[in-house]
Amino acid sequence: MENFFAFAKAALPWVAVGLLLAVFCARGAGKKKSGKEEKPENYGTEGMCLGMCFGTAIGTALGNNTGLGISLGMLIGLAIGSAIEKKARDDSDDQK
Repeated sequence: MENFFAFAKAALPWVAVGLLLAVFCARGAGKKKSGKEEKPENYGTEGMCLGMCFGTAIGTALGNNTGLGISLGMLIGLAIGSAIEKKARDDSDDQK
């Protein structure tokens, strides 16, 4: 069982980075396919920031796994933030 934990500590950050790159590439390919540049319509960036903060705190609290906590927190935060759509903002009220 100790070997599994050692492997997980070594491999999981790389797996998280690979999944993160796959998500970014898929989002970029979707934008390129549509032919127009759009503003982000989800909370992916905010989710990554919050996930990094919570991941650091949890990783440190559970045994000094700060690197693993940061990478997994960013991945989970991106997944949750990308699933939540932003509401359309009406700019006509701001110009008054």
